[in-house]
Order: sequence, then structure tokens, then C-alpha cells
Amino acid sequence: MRWSHLLQPQATVLDVACGAGRHVAWFAQRGHAVIGVDRDLSAARDLQEQATLLCADIENEPWPQLEQDKPMQFGAVVVTNYLWRPLLPTLVQSLAPGGVLLYETFASGNETVGRPTRPDFLLRPGELLDLCCNLHVVAYENGYLSDPARFVQRIAALRPGADGAQPVAALRHGL
Repeated sequence: MRWSHLLQPQATVLDVACGAGRHVAWFAQRGHAVIGVDRDLSAARDLQEQATLLCADIENEPWPQLEQDKPMQFGAVVVTNYLWRPLLPTLVQSLAPGGVLLYETFASGNETVGRPTRPDFLLRPGELLDLCCNLHVVAYENGYLSDPARFVQRIAALRPGADGAQPVAALRHGL
């Protein structure tokens, strides 16, 4: 929610591993067309009239958002509490020029306070920064949150416009 003002008006939003659809609902209420993707959409069924819900196993099947063998592009890609490293480059490629990546998930250190504990599900230090090396990083956080206790990394980053210029939102973001 904190960085949703970075989206262009009426941008199409892709919510990856949307779960119960908290972000689907948030962006749909703000006038965005939203596509929620998850392998189990039972918790998000109430949102079918607000968004397009796509049932897909993105870890074991081809990426469902392809157009002429390239990832479709969106005005925003949102990922929360989910990590599948083979998909990370595709998520960045799925950003339209001027698009926003909003990503937050568990990070190294979380194994000391709870689940998940497997390194496969925990971002390494600076991993989101490395992923976004060709994007304009508006905000990055990496550390411990106490309520509930967890270690996270989060990033808000914008893809440069088609002309290579930074989107206006990148120049006028509020802190």
C-alpha cells in the first residue's frame, strides 16, 4: 500500500501468488485492472468480479503470462511472501516501461524466529537489489520486523520508460 502511488493511473497489475487476494482487492479498488495468479484460488473466490484470477502452478508449469513467447508486460508486478528464484528474471521482464515492481518476502535470518526456515525460501542479503540492478530503486529495506517477528526484504523499483528516462513517479515519490 505504501508505494502504490507509484503506479500509473489505471495500470494493469499482476499479483503473483495472490493467496486470498489482499493486494488484488487493494489495487482493484483504486481503479486498476488486476490479474491474480495462484495455484490455489479458493481463498480469493470472492474477488472474481473485481479481477481476473488465474489458477496456475508457476513452479511446475510454463509461465502463464506469455505473449508471442515473451512475458506479457504490466504496469505493476506485486509479490508478497513468495519466492521462486527461477521466476525472478521473468518478473522483471514482465514490467512495462514505467512499470513498478513491489516485492516483499522473507529474508535470511528468518530461520532464527520462525518459518520459513529453508534457504530456498529466504532471500539472501541484497538479493532484491541485485535483481533490480537495471531498475530505478525507490525504496529498499532489509531487516527484522517485530510484529509478527520476521526478517524481510522489500523493494519498490521502477523500470525506466521506453526512452530510457526515469518515470515521473520516480522523481516525485513521497517518503
